[in-house]
Amino acid sequence: MSGVVWYISKYIRPSTPDSVGARGFMIMNELAEKGYKILIITSDSNHIAKSYLPDLKSSFLVEQVNKMQVCWIRVLKYKGAKSFRRILSWFHFEWRLWRLPKNQFSKPDVVVVSSLSIFTILNGILLRVRYKCRLVFEVRDIWPLTLVEHGGFSRYNPFILVLAYIEKLGYQKADAIVGTMPNLSEHVTGVLGCNKPTFCIPMGVNGELPKVDIDFSKSFRNKYIPKDKFVVAHVGTIGISNALDIFFKCALEMEKIEEIQFLVVGEGGLLSHYKSKYSCLSNITFAPKVLKSEVPSVLNLCDLLYFSAHCSKVWQFGQSLNKVVDYMQSGKPIVASYSGYPSMINEAGCGCFVPSENVGELRNEIVRYFSMKEDTRQKIGARGQQWILKNRTFKKLASDYLEILFPLT
Repeated sequence: MSGVVWYISKYIRPSTPDSVGARGFMIMNELAEKGYKILIITSDSNHIAKSYLPDLKSSFLVEQVNKMQVCWIRVLKYKGAKSFRRILSWFHFEWRLWRLPKNQFSKPDVVVVSSLSIFTILNGILLRVRYKCRLVFEVRDIWPLTLVEHGGFSRYNPFILVLAYIEKLGYQKADAIVGTMPNLSEHVTGVLGCNKPTFCIPMGVNGELPKVDIDFSKSFRNKYIPKDKFVVAHVGTIGISNALDIFFKCALEMEKIEEIQFLVVGEGGLLSHYKSKYSCLSNITFAPKVLKSEVPSVLNLCDLLYFSAHCSKVWQFGQSLNKVVDYMQSGKPIVASYSGYPSMINEAGCGCFVPSENVGELRNEIVRYFSMKEDTRQKIGARGQQWILKNRTFKKLASDYLEILFPLT
């Protein structure tokens, strides 16, 4: 008989491969197809993926989704990522998870606790003791380090100190640690002062190339992309964490190169700021946010894709961003203003990294790609597409995860 896995995450979404929160669901779905008994425990409170949430009339609801059980827990709702109600919602989830009548479910052989929220690892530790099962601590966002580096909190803030204690306790008590970032082991070793089994199971793809809508592409090109231009594009959220200042400063410096056009597609908290400051430039085009299903059609119209990240200790442990996955699937070359632990782009040979805050280096790379023959750029972009389909399918990630959940003795 195959093993029983409980996968607990407040924000996992039973959805399609391209939806918010799909990674955990798709990996567990692959394990269910292999015959493992999967229970997903999640909440009905998520500010990002509201459209995937059920309308719960009781404190919890159990559904059969494909070959898995999904248990929804009704908890306090909130609106924004920085809302105080979001924190209250975390505690509400932990309380109701503890009170959940678990005898109706098969006894777990492995419990996977996936952050956020990091508080769930406390429930995971208690479940490990109760059922004498393995505990896997899955880290998708390094807390409290992210709050200190990106949120402006002092490392000596009482709330941060509590989170740091919980993080260390989770690393100590877990049988294995899984991160979406490739260099998490360095962080874990720094926290614990010793080595601990730490693995990388990153973001994935469903194994099929994204579909391009020809009619949408034609309409988008006519509205937002000047003819006969080399298009350098950022497609995604336009906020503080996206570190787009360098992108716009580079466009400003390159305004006189008429053949190169900078395209910004999306929305976010800094969109109005950038528009007021840079919309006067003839080589910058702002386009509205498009649907997730339309992103491949937009990327297909571009020549060079761009993403960026601030200088931060968080990135020294690597990244596995959905944006990079989308970019690589498009078959286009990528240039990244990124000074963290390198992965994906360099492994595939489908682009390059430049120092995070160096406008000159970014300009040089854009000019270098612009000066290439088109078939050379196409070959570089194709390497990314081939690499992502070979190394990051959910089927492969599930097989890798299986070795962590049920290691051979």
